[in-house]
Amino acid sequence: MVPFFPQPEYHLFGPVTVHAFGAIVALSLIVGWRMAVTRSRTKGIAPELFQDLLLYVILSGFIVAHLYSVLAYFPRETMENPLLLLKIWENISSFGGFAGGLLGLWLFFRFKARDVDAAARLRYLDVIAYVFPFAWAIGRIACTVAHDHPGTITTFPLGISLKSPEAQAYIASFYREAGRLAEVPPTGELAKMAFHDLGWYEFLYMSCLMVPTFLLLDRKPRPPAFFLIAFLLLYVPARFLLDFLRIGDARYFGLTPGQYAGVAVFLAAVYLMVRIARRNAGFLH
Repeated sequence: MVPFFPQPEYHLFGPVTVHAFGAIVALSLIVGWRMAVTRSRTKGIAPELFQDLLLYVILSGFIVAHLYSVLAYFPRETMENPLLLLKIWENISSFGGFAGGLLGLWLFFRFKARDVDAAARLRYLDVIAYVFPFAWAIGRIACTVAHDHPGTITTFPLGISLKSPEAQAYIASFYREAGRLAEVPPTGELAKMAFHDLGWYEFLYMSCLMVPTFLLLDRKPRPPAFFLIAFLLLYVPARFLLDFLRIGDARYFGLTPGQYAGVAVFLAAVYLMVRIARRNAGFLH
């Protein structure tokens, strides 16, 4: 089992403290930005215009990711404290971020680059989709060190060990908030167990499967939207299954908001794949 450790942090001065989560997320944005701009040049896309697109996508993605998270996962808390809607640095949702990124794309092409045709727009989007697993893997390291996506208690070897009192107190707090504290085993038994860390699992999935797969697929030219569809078809099923391990997320008819969003996104990816494949016989080869 993987040892539990508190999130590293560095105190600068006064009330200013740099947490590992924020620093690593910033690193993922920098790496993703640089990779995307470099790839845009190789694909014949003007880097200046492409960087404007990235700005639209990132800002819109973060805002919608936060709004979707608080409204879908924490509706009661949001009604009690509407100011949560303004704290965009807290509570973000992956699928909310995807939706926000697409909104940013629409806004960009609607108001900033209206003269870019549909085929070229797919090339822009595919550059971002190709880079996404690389940046996402780094971002999930941030989630791993912060343990901000804890799942249920388990004996799975890749889980985060509950041997330490700090780890036990941490996971117990989530069970308590979910009204499931009675499900937590006694201390002696709990010390031999672990908890699922969904951010850690996503990091492993991205770095061990998706990144190598994308590198392999990129060894020959691909038509526009290929990597967008590949990312969605590979990522969504894994995320759908991981959501069953969540402790206290809001559920509607047994599924989380993320799972419903995942189903919609997956079906949209299949529809797009079929539509493009009909126009391009070599799309899947």
